[in-house]
Amino acid sequence: MARRQTRLDISGMHCASCAHNVETSLQRVPNVFAAAVNFAAETASVEFDPEHVSPQDLIQAVHDAGYEARVSGGRQVRLRLSGMHCAGCAAGIEKALRETPGVLSVTVNYAAETAEVEHDPHLVSPAELVKVVESRGYHAELDSESGHEGHSDREMVNRRQVLYQRNMLLLGVGLTVPLMVLSMAGAWPGRDWLLLALATPVQFLVGWQYLRNSAVSLRHGAFNMDVLIALGSLAAYLYSLAIVLTGPAAGHMAAGHALYFETGAMIITLITLGRWLEMRARQAASRALRGLLELAPPQANVLRDGGETTIPAEELQVGDVFLVRPGEKVATDGVVEAGEGAVDESLLTGESVPLYKRAGDAVIGATLNQQGVLTVRATSVGAATVLRQIVELMEQAQGQRPPIQRLADRVAGVFVPAILVLAAAVFVAWLLYDPAHWSSRALLNAVSVLVIACPCALGLATPTAIMVGSGLGSRHGILLREAAALERAGQLTCVVWDKTGTLTAGTPRVTEVAPLAAGLSEEELLRLAGSLEAGSEHPLARAMVAAARERGGELAAVTGFSALVGRGVEGTIAGESYLVGSRGLLAERGLLNAAAEAEIGRLQEAGRTVSGLARGGELLGLVALADEPKASAGEAVQRLAALGLRNVLLTGDNQRTAQALAESLGLTEVHAEVLPGEKVAVIRQLQEQGEVVAMVGDGVNDAPALAQADLGLALGTGADVAREAGQITLVSGDPLGVVRALLLSRATLRHIKQNLFWAFFYNVVALPLAALGLLNPMIAAAAMACSSVTVVGNSLRLNRLRLP
Repeated sequence: MARRQTRLDISGMHCASCAHNVETSLQRVPNVFAAAVNFAAETASVEFDPEHVSPQDLIQAVHDAGYEARVSGGRQVRLRLSGMHCAGCAAGIEKALRETPGVLSVTVNYAAETAEVEHDPHLVSPAELVKVVESRGYHAELDSESGHEGHSDREMVNRRQVLYQRNMLLLGVGLTVPLMVLSMAGAWPGRDWLLLALATPVQFLVGWQYLRNSAVSLRHGAFNMDVLIALGSLAAYLYSLAIVLTGPAAGHMAAGHALYFETGAMIITLITLGRWLEMRARQAASRALRGLLELAPPQANVLRDGGETTIPAEELQVGDVFLVRPGEKVATDGVVEAGEGAVDESLLTGESVPLYKRAGDAVIGATLNQQGVLTVRATSVGAATVLRQIVELMEQAQGQRPPIQRLADRVAGVFVPAILVLAAAVFVAWLLYDPAHWSSRALLNAVSVLVIACPCALGLATPTAIMVGSGLGSRHGILLREAAALERAGQLTCVVWDKTGTLTAGTPRVTEVAPLAAGLSEEELLRLAGSLEAGSEHPLARAMVAAARERGGELAAVTGFSALVGRGVEGTIAGESYLVGSRGLLAERGLLNAAAEAEIGRLQEAGRTVSGLARGGELLGLVALADEPKASAGEAVQRLAALGLRNVLLTGDNQRTAQALAESLGLTEVHAEVLPGEKVAVIRQLQEQGEVVAMVGDGVNDAPALAQADLGLALGTGADVAREAGQITLVSGDPLGVVRALLLSRATLRHIKQNLFWAFFYNVVALPLAALGLLNPMIAAAAMACSSVTVVGNSLRLNRLRLP
């Protein structure tokens, strides 16, 4: 028995119990010999039989246990595809890639014409993946690393395909219209041969794409939509050809045998019309990505050798200094070195108010400078910029399948073979039922069944809606990281809000300083507190440091600094031990007395966050800070409540301060004084109550809670976008973005369900009608062509959605 060992990278584990769950799940997989999970390293070592178990089976086992996994060392590559004509084509490519040794996972997006492939680079190279696709009769190429270039090339290929379909359509119409007219005219000498002459170019020139694609598909044992089109049109053509070739000698025409050249030609022409319209609609659906890339300015004004030089923006390097004048776009991500101005970031963040930038502030490439001249030093270029990473996130989300698509995938996988069997059964049934007219009714009804089938609509239902939805979201600062987040957003019952930086501005300020020790001034109290907090990155700490420098002069040197997570800091100044901490920490150390408790209570009732400074065993004084709520926070909470969602505030701040904020925003449920590590337990408790929970946080401090929640919404700003931890990232940091994301997710999911309904409904109704002989093949072809265009058109309606 063969044995193979692989290592998986696991994410989402929060304790040793999680590691045990993952290990148990892996050990239960048949033909897995051993599995060991390292919680600290977040890895799993698995030994298994490669003949019966694939790495993807192991990943699925981890996923079923509630965690995420990928093969260590696995690499992700995106292939740009062309030549696909239906969902069956996509399924065939996906199957071929998945069966390739070394491929760990693969997702083919029919609408976006891409394949996301995770592979082991030691077993299979990207070039070999391209060859696998091309061996199936399709074209593939590695996605260009230059991004804009890759999309430009893709656009050129798409334009050529649309042009080809348009030319084939014109040829088909030019020959099919006279063919239809002559077929309806009475018989006259030579008419049948003229019909043959008109039908043959349609069958073998216009219809060549269907014949070629179906031949390649059948050669590999796969079935796609082209097989049905080719069989249907060829059956009508070859039957009519046989009548023409043998009719005059055998007297078939006198016996009433009809010709169906116009049927085969009309099928091909109408399907080509549908394909042309579908390609144009798909181009419209994918326009959002192209539009984002086109936001980047083509040139940059670089300062070099004491002068200003204009160069192509793609030639910028990290460290280059460039100018941005009013009315110009920022060439790439950077930091302002000199100058001041208002920068409009709405196209990337959805934030309508321009942000004032000065020296030291970060700016995002492709945003518009409205006022002032900025001198900017480039910090990120090319693929590392926020714009490119937003596009990358959108493409990844568009290439994924939400769970709702699984049923459609299963149906599409067996659809074409089932239709072939059904068409054969219909032919035989009509042959037995009406043997006197077998040459017409049985053939026509079987052809109708072949042509009416439409797995294309099933394949387009989900990806086109996600493409349009994610494009609309990007214009409102909403980045969808996972397609599955759409469904979870639609099922939410509870939204849990972090406080600092989420509902509040995240820039607290010192409002009051209260010395409690005799002879201690406010300035000295603030200087000592600020000196200790200088080693912390917490927003409250930064506020105290800023106030200390402003009012208390130079900070003191601190040794032996120690951070007490979620509670405070301590250290040594001039040989004496000091501590700055929350009320809880002060109480724990026995530093509070009645007077201090009363003062803390007064400040907290006013909505202030209070920290105390102590030296040794003596409380020296208190520092009160306020963090104002964001302007839209109250409206966001109220809108979510109106949608029927439960709002919960989850914060490490004290109960009184948290309660004061909650009351001002209309929140009725508060969990305060919760340490960062304890937030996960609160989320889990809500889930155990049956709630489907969304966590809204900053994506860094709240990462464990975001991961535990059914849906993580990370509020970010500017260059922090690429580092956020949620399944949905809200670029602007506006709480109303949560409402927008929820409404957008619900609308997108609604359109997916509508698309799937109509795709299934169409086949459920049309196939029996065709089998019973109630649909002419030409009507079937027209209806089939319209179904795909209808699905894409319904997805495009998403662009009309109005978000607050």
